Amino acid sequence: MAITNEQVAGHSFLRRLYTDAYYPDHVVGKGGAILLRLCERIEAERPSDLTSLYALTQAATEEFNLLQVDFEAAGSDIETVAREEIAEDFWFVASSYGFTDADVEELIATRDW
Repeated sequence: MAITNEQVAGHSFLRRLYTDAYYPDHVVGKGGAILLRLCERIEAERPSDLTSLYALTQAATEEFNLLQVDFEAAGSDIETVAREEIAEDFWFVASSYGFTDADVEELIATRDW
């Protein structure tokens, strides 16, 4: 499914991580794919309220929890810089779809990183 939201379609997810050699590009790419799938789900399911949105973002957060293994296998980690960048992109997604009142901590409440 192609992303129809122009703001999202033109966004480079996890950009700051690509500029830091500590984060392997192939793993960062998997994280970007998680965020794109989240956007696809939002466009397909069209959540009508924050509760519905949080269900989608927290499912995507669970995927990032699993991605931690890939980061570790590549000698990296989801640490402070990565956590902040991931959280910022979750908020970007929420706000791009009109949920400007979303709480970033609630968006990623299921994280274990």
